[in-house]
Amino acid sequence: MAVIPEITLGSSGKTMPVIGMGTGCYPPVGPEATTSAILEAIRVGYRHFDTAFIYGSEQPLGVAVAEALRLGLVKSRDEFHITTKLWCSFAHRDKVVSGIKTSLKTLQLEYVDLYLIHWPLTFTQDVSQAPVPKEYIVPFDTKSVWEGMEECLNLGLAKAIGVSNFSSKKLEEVLAIAKIPPAVNQVEMNPLWKQKKLREFCKEKGIHITAYSPLGANGTMWGDNRIVDCDVLSEIAKARGKTTAQVSLRWVYEQGVSLVAKSFNKERMKENLEIFDWSLTEEESKIINELPERKGVQLASFVGTHDIVKELEAEIS
Repeated sequence: MAVIPEITLGSSGKTMPVIGMGTGCYPPVGPEATTSAILEAIRVGYRHFDTAFIYGSEQPLGVAVAEALRLGLVKSRDEFHITTKLWCSFAHRDKVVSGIKTSLKTLQLEYVDLYLIHWPLTFTQDVSQAPVPKEYIVPFDTKSVWEGMEECLNLGLAKAIGVSNFSSKKLEEVLAIAKIPPAVNQVEMNPLWKQKKLREFCKEKGIHITAYSPLGANGTMWGDNRIVDCDVLSEIAKARGKTTAQVSLRWVYEQGVSLVAKSFNKERMKENLEIFDWSLTEEESKIINELPERKGVQLASFVGTHDIVKELEAEIS
């Protein structure tokens, strides 16, 4: 199995493998197929798994973890790093703790290693389908929701807390009131959406970035093939005897961030881990850094084109 480097999250001392397996899939493949894929990933060497309340993959992930322990694939729960996320319907001060408890019950776990605010949005109703009615979306109360996240940490329900899809502006709002600063900001990042300014901001503030959609998120409701079909990346891959995906993942890793890649294909799972024993040349990195950029994840496509959503999109574009 590949040896996967780890990073330490903030001052918590909590470590996290730099590459994880994403479990969000669109259209959903069903719990049995998801559990089977996760078990295969564990056999290949993955120990970091990313899920969310809204993905519907918490239950199959929990089953896979329990089965891996039963089969002796791992010795203890502590070998895993499990990340899940607070959905917008729970983004209220009095619902944050119940949100993580709901996820833990589904996961059949006593704690998660990292709990993230999924989006800086609040829904007044339980919403799991798009588009979200305008009247269900209200302004996000950073202070009260973050207090709830801190309570999750203090109660031992999460080992570390952070955010997802937060702009520098939104992070400033959290940092201004936080007793415990966010350890992670999970955002879309790949060679065609480089997040250079946000990366610089987070590095200055001691916030680690985890990249989702490092391969363009093909197989999700927002993804496409623009990474794997990129001629420039393909040419570099061919010259190096690598896959286009490996070149993309290696570039992301070399930016000093961790990453979450989703593949339920056994061979691609293996290939995605084979990025740590080689490096891009200075010239290759320069070529990739000059590629034109285009954001892939458009929040409006699955929430709706409401004013609050437009404002948020403007911040993170």
